[in-house]
Amino acid sequence: MSRKPLQGDGLTPPERSEGPGRATPGKDPAHERKFQEYLQSKGLKFTHERQSLLNWVFKSHKHFEAEDLLLDIRQSGERVSKATIYRTLSLLVQCGLLREVIFGEKHSHYEHVHENEHHDHLVCSGCGKIIEFTDKELERLQDAVCQQYQFLPESHRLQIQGLCKECQKLGAKQTKGAMSR
Repeated sequence: MSRKPLQGDGLTPPERSEGPGRATPGKDPAHERKFQEYLQSKGLKFTHERQSLLNWVFKSHKHFEAEDLLLDIRQSGERVSKATIYRTLSLLVQCGLLREVIFGEKHSHYEHVHENEHHDHLVCSGCGKIIEFTDKELERLQDAVCQQYQFLPESHRLQIQGLCKECQKLGAKQTKGAMSR
């Protein structure tokens, strides 16, 4: 799969704060506080690199990959190692700010965790489009299955692979074109 920089997808470098009272885009005091508290509980430091990565990660509200994050950061002129990115993403997942989601590829994608905002995914095998959805009936059914088997759920992931409406249309056009030859 070819990698495309995330800048076109909304992940651009966090701007530097200039002057009193100006906030850094992507910087969220609640996220920063939660991450600092988590790191402190593990005996780890909230370094400049970790703070910068936290800002980068929360600059966008889209799914992203570690490799694309690395490319964008390096293209902005900042220096960060691949190991630092992977370690920091792991810490952000452990502290509950990110969720690691896998979409049928050999690498992980990440998304933000929002309080009480559970959703599932439809993933297009044609174009890679990710559609997030919630369905109360589906959630009710999952709860009923757990209850039936006296199972205490901790989490779950539902991901449906297939073709989006646009790729279905493209496929139908390609099939029609091949049949008319």
